[in-house]
Amino acid sequence: MQTEAELLIEIKELKTHFTLDEGVVKAVDGVNLDIYRNRTLCVVGESGCGKSVTAESILQIVDHPGRIVSGEILYHRALGSNNSDTDIVDLAALDPRGHAMRDIRGKDIAMIFQEPMTSLSPIHTIGDQISEVIQLHMALSPQAARGQVVELLRRVGIPRPSEHFDSYPFQLSGGMRQRAMIAMALSCNPSLLIADEPTTAVDVTTQSQILELLMELQAEFGMGILLITHDLGVVAEIADDVAVMYLGRVVERGDVDTIFHDPQHPYTRALLHSIPKLDITRRERLDSIRGMVPDPYNRPGGCPFHTRCYAAIPGRCNTETPPRTHLSPNREVSCLLFSDPDLAGTVTEYRPTETVAVLRQPAASAQVERQAGQLASVPTAQTHSLLEVNNLRMHFPIHAGLFRRTVGHVRAVDDVSFFIRTGETLGLVGESGCGKTTVGRCIMRAYTPSAGEILYREQGGRTVDLAPLSNKELKPYRPQIRLIFQDPYSSLNPRLPVLEIVGEPLIVNKLASGSELEDRVAALLRRVGLRPEYMRRFPHAFSGGERQRLGIARALALDPHLVVADEAVSALDVSVRAQTLNLLQDLQAELDLTYLFISHDLSVIAYLCDRVAVMYVGKLVEMADADDLFANPKHPYTEALLSAVPNPNPRLRQQKQRIVLEGDVADPANPPGGCYFHPRCMYVKERCRTEAPELRLVSDNHYSACHFAEELNLRGIGVQPSLAFTAT
Repeated sequence: MQTEAELLIEIKELKTHFTLDEGVVKAVDGVNLDIYRNRTLCVVGESGCGKSVTAESILQIVDHPGRIVSGEILYHRALGSNNSDTDIVDLAALDPRGHAMRDIRGKDIAMIFQEPMTSLSPIHTIGDQISEVIQLHMALSPQAARGQVVELLRRVGIPRPSEHFDSYPFQLSGGMRQRAMIAMALSCNPSLLIADEPTTAVDVTTQSQILELLMELQAEFGMGILLITHDLGVVAEIADDVAVMYLGRVVERGDVDTIFHDPQHPYTRALLHSIPKLDITRRERLDSIRGMVPDPYNRPGGCPFHTRCYAAIPGRCNTETPPRTHLSPNREVSCLLFSDPDLAGTVTEYRPTETVAVLRQPAASAQVERQAGQLASVPTAQTHSLLEVNNLRMHFPIHAGLFRRTVGHVRAVDDVSFFIRTGETLGLVGESGCGKTTVGRCIMRAYTPSAGEILYREQGGRTVDLAPLSNKELKPYRPQIRLIFQDPYSSLNPRLPVLEIVGEPLIVNKLASGSELEDRVAALLRRVGLRPEYMRRFPHAFSGGERQRLGIARALALDPHLVVADEAVSALDVSVRAQTLNLLQDLQAELDLTYLFISHDLSVIAYLCDRVAVMYVGKLVEMADADDLFANPKHPYTEALLSAVPNPNPRLRQQKQRIVLEGDVADPANPPGGCYFHPRCMYVKERCRTEAPELRLVSDNHYSACHFAEELNLRGIGVQPSLAFTAT
């Protein structure tokens, strides 16, 4: 329990509404939160639940026409260096554009935004932008401000800070841009740091670096942190306290251990059950929350969650708004099951909305695979493979000078070989810039490879090399290999109705029109779990998960055999992600689909994929069966990736030994000599600096590009303890 002297922010019955022509959107509708010094409060919930608007309300930066209509945000402002004396300021009562609020904003309370590329000015250097914040709040000369910025950049781990002071945002990697945002937020030593999804758009290794940095800086400065995220693994790694939000309200609040191991609200339980676990011995169907977050213009009466709740009580939950019930100090829940003594103990255990187990067998026996693997030192395809990629290269020319001469090449994909068997899922993982997406686009023939083979096996058994074919020659094969895009928002034309979006492949290939087109689109929508009557709607009328379903329906329109899924679930909430993963498995079983699943989320890869290939700077560095790779990695890069995966169990936080990779991914236009990974490898030896390793067979069906794969004893991920909980 926290003492009053440590209290930093008290939010009392905060309401922030947006008045629009269609009505009033109650984005924040009576939120109560406490934030303490030297502690991290994580606010979780699905998109549209009011998390970001709550944070923006603290800083009074809510976009027009939103405004705080009632409530208090009490800031306990320290008057001395030891926080012994405080002055309480109600931030909600201050003028958003007034001097008092502007003095607090950026100095006492700072914010890290989700997307650094859109939050940083593209026409000013990193150093100038951070210096501007310092000079706005402190009386420092430009020279003194520059020195302070260089020190900040060094403190947040940006290499060569004096040089990067004059860099523009586009010249930095995603992780370095996020570090620059953190440096800007810390420039005035704030009491409270608000981080809005700071790791959503970054790789697992960069995420690990940012989380470590936030914890180190909190220990150094003693600041409070308000972290907004939908990644419950991140919450388990960093949180002290957790607040779960739904439709503008806090439905449950408590310390991190209690929330994860003794959740009480049905929504909290459903969220925790939606997480793909790194339990590599099981392939169970994920629990998912039925339905979606209601439209803000059509909020349900009574408890806002009752339309999706497994424990909803007819006649009560749909009419009565549950009050806040204090179960213990700093522990509360808003549910009638706890506020009404007559209902106490009514629901004793979680009942998932989907309980059918998925029985998914590997596409081929391990014995056949071992026999094939023993014949060669490189990955070799079998007669049952659908796709075989041999020595694939994709080099992009670098032009310079007045006459645009070629002065070099970006080796995005550099001598990659693998195969995918019919009916299986091959996962392709690695950090941003390693070439995963480029491999997918080469297979789709959106790019013409610089070299190599892409051998595709037709249903009749004939094999064709797609790499050298012209667009005209590729036309018969394009319907058989389809793509699911990463972003369900930008990949759908906002000006077209669903009928034309999903039916576009049928129209372009002249396979259907008129009533036949409507019938086939209706069947596709039913197949992905959407109502056929939705075909007249436009994309803006659908949630993120529904839009991704539309993208899947479009990909299935031509009855493909191979589907390339490029980060197909990375932009989705945990509950929607569970629905989408279940759908992909159902469709694979029903239609005998083969997937190339590109992702940086290793928990999803472990759950969905039969085999996994790991890429680094355009090359495959390891490939094996999923179970074997996660339990017994044979490359140091894979070990580092696995160690960086957040474990959604806070009790294992102290046991985890995270490997934080130093530096950034090597430049594919100017890679280091020898092994490309050696500048970041903790096991590096002299041979690694001079001799490039080849991908070779190191054990049964396990390939590694490491000189010392057989000698190293690398740490993998075993069976993870499940979160077991029951209601009290």
